[in-house]
Amino acid sequence: MNFEEIKNMLGSDADKLLNHVCTGIPKENIHHPGPDFVDRVFRHSDRNNLVLNNMERLFSQTGRLSGTGYLSILPVDQGIEHTASASFAVNPSYFDPENIIKLAINGGCSGVASTLGILGSVARNYAHKIPFIVKINHNELLTKPALSDQTLFANVEQAFDMGAAAVGATIYFGSPESRRQIQEISESFRYAHELGLVCVLWCYLRNKEEFIRDGKDYHTANDLESQANYLGVTIEADIIKQKLSTLNRGFLDLNFGKTDKLVYEKLAPDNPIDWNRYQVANCYMGRIGLINSGGEAGGNDLQDAVTAAVINKRSGGMGLILGRKAFKKPTPEGIKILNAVQDVYLCQDITLA
Repeated sequence: MNFEEIKNMLGSDADKLLNHVCTGIPKENIHHPGPDFVDRVFRHSDRNNLVLNNMERLFSQTGRLSGTGYLSILPVDQGIEHTASASFAVNPSYFDPENIIKLAINGGCSGVASTLGILGSVARNYAHKIPFIVKINHNELLTKPALSDQTLFANVEQAFDMGAAAVGATIYFGSPESRRQIQEISESFRYAHELGLVCVLWCYLRNKEEFIRDGKDYHTANDLESQANYLGVTIEADIIKQKLSTLNRGFLDLNFGKTDKLVYEKLAPDNPIDWNRYQVANCYMGRIGLINSGGEAGGNDLQDAVTAAVINKRSGGMGLILGRKAFKKPTPEGIKILNAVQDVYLCQDITLA
């Protein structure tokens, strides 16, 4: 899609999203993505040359965004996180892991993130063709009563042995089990970096008893999500995955933690791009890349995906990680959605806000 097509797809939100200027945290203050991101930003870190090599694999080896500094990743770990039936019944071909990898390749993705079993089952055929991100922990839904806890399903050595470029993990920040998860994943990331693997962290909030109040769901509150990002970069995640914010004032409305009124009055006022810019700020002002999730599949997936990409790009994010909106569709339609997202990052008329 060209700029006019993207603008038309945004509909009534086009002006708000395409012409907004962030003043609380100006674009000059952030380390923005670009073709030279690894050399300009990441080589100054303590990551070894093997990590930098795999970072370049993600940015430059495959996909339509190769060489731009942006990422388009297909994540398919939902067979565990949401059950295989709920995820693949609509498209049974995706019970076969090879079709997941083919969707990522044919969809022009930079990499594919999935489980040890899915990626390991086809590693000899595909690990050298598209960067693998092996998800090492999961929440499963077969336990009754259901638990909300991320536990290790794999280890770093297994990802390294199959030729993966990266490992991925989730921490449920705010949950009663979060301290254990932080310790587990911090240690896993340390070892992954030793072996040269990039570390991607899903920084999700999870506490249904405390983070839902008066009909509002604060799991996607900007101030809470941004603090989760800050905790994630503290354990040296190289890329942060976070949901787009849908509201703010989590610390204030839930009456816990600490914050500052300047966050709401100046740094992150009520515009989705300002909210996402604040997420970027909490990723060390963009030194650690922020990729936003594509969200659940629904009735307006193409428009929603393009909107999310515009918000991410203009805020200073590094790309989109979109799964259900793609693999729950017939393959040509799924590829169309992936390509539409990539078109946003390829469009030079869509710039930093």
